Amino acid sequence: MPKVSVLIITYNQHKFIRKAIDSVLAQQTTFPIEILVGDDFSSDGTREIIQEYERQYPGLVKGVLHPHNMGKNGGINFLETLKRAEGEYYALIDGDDYLTDSLKLQKQADQLDAHPDYSMVFHNALITYEDGSPSHVLNGDDMKPFYTVEDLVGEEEIWFMATSSTMYRNTISEYPTWFRESVSGDIPRIILKAKMGNIGYIADVMSVYRKNSNGTSFSDKYDDAVFLKNRIDMYSSINRELDFKFDGLLKKNIARYYRMMMNSHQYRRSYLKKLRLMANYYSLAKPGWSDLKSAIYDHLTPPVLQRAYGLLTIGLHRILNN
Repeated sequence: MPKVSVLIITYNQHKFIRKAIDSVLAQQTTFPIEILVGDDFSSDGTREIIQEYERQYPGLVKGVLHPHNMGKNGGINFLETLKRAEGEYYALIDGDDYLTDSLKLQKQADQLDAHPDYSMVFHNALITYEDGSPSHVLNGDDMKPFYTVEDLVGEEEIWFMATSSTMYRNTISEYPTWFRESVSGDIPRIILKAKMGNIGYIADVMSVYRKNSNGTSFSDKYDDAVFLKNRIDMYSSINRELDFKFDGLLKKNIARYYRMMMNSHQYRRSYLKKLRLMANYYSLAKPGWSDLKSAIYDHLTPPVLQRAYGLLTIGLHRILNN
């Protein structure tokens, strides 16, 4: 029986999948592992590469090859792949990421062994960019040795754990329905684990998180009302999951998405439809007059009136200063 199941979740990443699998094969551990590669019906040759590794490493590399695309930005692919995991722990990697420390799995499993109160552990990671932007380390020197659910909830989205840096106890037998509907797997998964125990941290940089056009983060479309509604539903479900313990913070977080939705391509030019979104934003955020005035000006004031207001302001300024 494997102690650690490594889940590699992929879709149309033929340029990267070999490096992801090879980096796991290079791991040095005192315990057996299994490598489950969940492919979401790729059409670019990724599936054939996985089958090649299956033949080369029988019993170690196992393809989970879905007969159709499962949707939800890889979330269902993850859940279906996880069902095959036999390990006490599982590590998660996106198909375009890779590990850089051959002792990553050993270090994380050792920490979970040593801390029965930890539900998961994560480590530092390097972020690289397809467009040539400078790479950088995700976390600084101000990190804590462990984190709790209180550290994960705020008025804005909180993220400091690269997918490829995480290892979990394999203890959730059935994920809730609301989790399956979310297109952001990491945030709700980590919240669910944080409910079960502390989250340990290792400062070592042991993986690379690639930001590229085939990555899941590029499916985050903050100008699309459908995506924003999914975020609203996700945080509303998290609020219920946490028994409304952080109701005030999460309502302000949800309000942000209603404000962003007013600038989505579906609502941008429909001032009447935006009135309801503004009402939702106001009731959740309870903004002060300055913020409310700014929101009304940005989203409910037609450009022609904005220009007129700007000209009037300039004119008054000139008169008062002459």
